[in-house]
Amino acid sequence: MRVTGTVQGVGFRPFVYRHAARLDLRGWVQNDSAGVLIEVEGDETAVEELRRLLVDDPPPLARVATDTPSVIPVAGDAGFAIVASAGGGAPTAPVSIDTATCGACLAEVDDPTDRRHRYPFTNCTDCGPRYTIVRSVPYDRPATT
Repeated sequence: MRVTGTVQGVGFRPFVYRHAARLDLRGWVQNDSAGVLIEVEGDETAVEELRRLLVDDPPPLARVATDTPSVIPVAGDAGFAIVASAGGGAPTAPVSIDTATCGACLAEVDDPTDRRHRYPFTNCTDCGPRYTIVRSVPYDRPATT
């Protein structure tokens, strides 16, 4: 399945992984220059549920523009994994805007018992810089400043 839109740097791959594992699906998810690729196999109802979740209930900063399924031969994967990003191709994946610190991160900064107490650069997949720190897509930590 090819997913395009704002789906990099927003916790989309871990989101796919969590739901695929919960639904007992096999395959992988990967960033590339156009968005996210998902190879998934398993019960047809579970595959459709995963697709529904991606479109109807994505992570807070994600915006799915298209989700294009395709039928391929079964690979026989043993589980589900997040695999290394694929380079190449024209970079067309949009990058999320920078966002204000979310409530959960602010709570960590305010909590004297938290290791992030008073740390000014606290952020997570739901908040913080994106556009101002990315140098290239696929959006992976090595491609940020």
